[in-house]
Amino acid sequence: MYYRELGDTGLKVSEISFGTIPVLQGSIPVLPDYFNLDEKEALAVMEHAYQLGCNLYDTAIVPEYGDAEIKLGKFAELVGRDNIIISDKARFFGGSEMYQAVEVSCENLGTTPDIYFVHQVDADHEEEVFGRGGALDALAELKAEGKIRHAGVATHYYDILLRGAQDDRVDVLQGSGNLLERGMLDRVREETLFRKKGFLVNKVYAAGLLPARFPVRTLIDFVLSYPVSSALIGLGTKEQVDAAIVRNAKEQETAIPSFEEMFSVLEKEYIPIPCDRCQRCVCPYGTEIHTLFRQYQYFHLGKDYWALKKLGLGIAESARHCQECVEMSCMDACPRKIRIAQEMQKVERLVRDYPIGRKIGD
Repeated sequence: MYYRELGDTGLKVSEISFGTIPVLQGSIPVLPDYFNLDEKEALAVMEHAYQLGCNLYDTAIVPEYGDAEIKLGKFAELVGRDNIIISDKARFFGGSEMYQAVEVSCENLGTTPDIYFVHQVDADHEEEVFGRGGALDALAELKAEGKIRHAGVATHYYDILLRGAQDDRVDVLQGSGNLLERGMLDRVREETLFRKKGFLVNKVYAAGLLPARFPVRTLIDFVLSYPVSSALIGLGTKEQVDAAIVRNAKEQETAIPSFEEMFSVLEKEYIPIPCDRCQRCVCPYGTEIHTLFRQYQYFHLGKDYWALKKLGLGIAESARHCQECVEMSCMDACPRKIRIAQEMQKVERLVRDYPIGRKIGD
């Protein structure tokens, strides 16, 4: 295992960090591959990763991640609290709610987390989080009180990550990126402001879809080729830990596919939309074009029902706006010159042809 600096925090973290979603128990919507591990099984998997050098473990408040937070606290006691770095988070955007959430997390963990993120910040909650009395103010207060060591922002949106990089209250950022959705990581690499912040990358496997098409080592090496601190991988079995961490002594460095090479692999299955989710395509009607394109990809890669549920939320209106739009600023901003209006109609036809509840092939 290799280690990297976590920004300016003074911490050194393992290049591969442990995401605890798969070790939870309970019916939790965030669990993509349902392992349902009991406490003994969960601790064994986490300890296996620890023995291989993993020192950063990421979780979230109960009940969002089921009982994973409680299991992680027991694991910290098992291996010695000072031997691991705990990253925790909660989806509360106001200061009062965030302050209370951290206190609950400390109780669940039986210790204080090293990093605490305000989780899944989006445009609807951005001002509340960053504004006076918001979640970041609460985290700064908790840091001053010694209840957390470092404050963070976790989001899937580049503009919010950039705002976090500019904010002195933020020590660590958590964003998403992978071989398919590399656009945001490209922008992070270009912006020097991110160098002073720790940066954890999640969604490395694209909701578990990419390992069936590319070697796990390629997927991990890809994200680690960027100036980030750690690749955050959801791990639920010892075999998954080994696949992510163990490198055979004879194994050579993997060649990282270009976007075009990756695209050619997907073209063997369907006609993908050449979108890397750089998020430059700002729509005057507020449509998240890159998110709709992602759901289209995920539908064809195997997350059909989940993708359709997301796509079904306003796609007809979005497609109509796209047809009526004369500004087309999104196309001017797209570095890959995607014919966005045409692709949007394709996404709309997909939803129309496969209504939610209908099985593919019916």
